[in-house]
Amino acid sequence: MESINPSHYPATRAATVAQDYMNYTLGGPYRLFALNTVSQAGRERIAGVGNKYSLTFSIEDSLNDKHIINCTSEVLYYLSEQHTAPSVTFTLQGELQGNTMDKDKEFYNKIRSLTQPLMAQDIPDKFGNVPAELEPVWHLALAACGYVKWQNSTENTFYRMAVIKSVKQQKREEDSALEFHYDMLIHEMVSQGMVPWQIEVLWDPSGGLKVVKQVRLPKQCCSAQEN
Repeated sequence: MESINPSHYPATRAATVAQDYMNYTLGGPYRLFALNTVSQAGRERIAGVGNKYSLTFSIEDSLNDKHIINCTSEVLYYLSEQHTAPSVTFTLQGELQGNTMDKDKEFYNKIRSLTQPLMAQDIPDKFGNVPAELEPVWHLALAACGYVKWQNSTENTFYRMAVIKSVKQQKREEDSALEFHYDMLIHEMVSQGMVPWQIEVLWDPSGGLKVVKQVRLPKQCCSAQEN
């Protein structure tokens, strides 16, 4: 295992993939993580398999008093002509702050009680504002984007911010999960382009978040600020 500079792109890219994976598995309407600082990083080249990064870093629980949590993670990028999502494992060196279940249930019941399916566009707006009533929908989209960014990451990509172009709730008869269809733009730092994705998600307070479909659309060239 060779040590690499924790502030350089190879380390921060791998740590961002771990953050994306954590947002998908642990995040939701009232919990999201942001990468804080990478303190240690190493890389092991595994012949015929790929490159494995071992990382020590901290994350910020952005929606819960910006609580800082130390983490360790391993991210394995596979060598393959057919793209395979990186393998990610992580360990939190502390407890998550705040129990979000009550707020999750309140949001869930509010959406379930709507007489018309929720629809919205351009979140945030061109001034960076998100209406308070749509903040949980926005946070859920960012957690879902964690899945998309993790699944599509390689050592040569670096996905960061995202915006909602449109969101539409789909009523479900087969179960009680909330279903949202998002049209998203995800910023790819290397190309400086905004990549369009269609993402379909299911969520409920007990079962958590599941991305059931993701479709990458033809790339459009625009700045990170455009939405």
